[in-house]
Amino acid sequence: MEEQSLYGRVGGQAFFDDLVERFYEGVVCDELLRPMYPDDLEESRRHLALFFAQYWGGPRSYEEVRGHPRLRMRHAAFRITKRARDAWLLHMTAAVNAVSDRLSPEDYEEMVAYFEMAAHQLRNV
Repeated sequence: MEEQSLYGRVGGQAFFDDLVERFYEGVVCDELLRPMYPDDLEESRRHLALFFAQYWGGPRSYEEVRGHPRLRMRHAAFRITKRARDAWLLHMTAAVNAVSDRLSPEDYEEMVAYFEMAAHQLRNV
């Protein structure tokens, strides 16, 4: 089953670890987003990479560590304005573009569409 999923097609967890690392390269320099994250980003990186891997067909490691994703609940404490949403999406799209050489055109489109949908749904201001 994993081989048929996006997780399997991109080579597994290492792809998502790299994607998340590239995403956080943008976040650490972003004056709007950086204050929304803890000082030490290691746990945030790990959780996000596990979540993405699970979402795209990998092991259920995120759920084992954190329980159900409950994305809206986990983000409710943060003021996610249109500007914050757009900044998050900018960094995530840049991360996807940075690893796009490992994605088929269909997988690229699927990832970008998911991130756009998630960013819009998590906006709360």
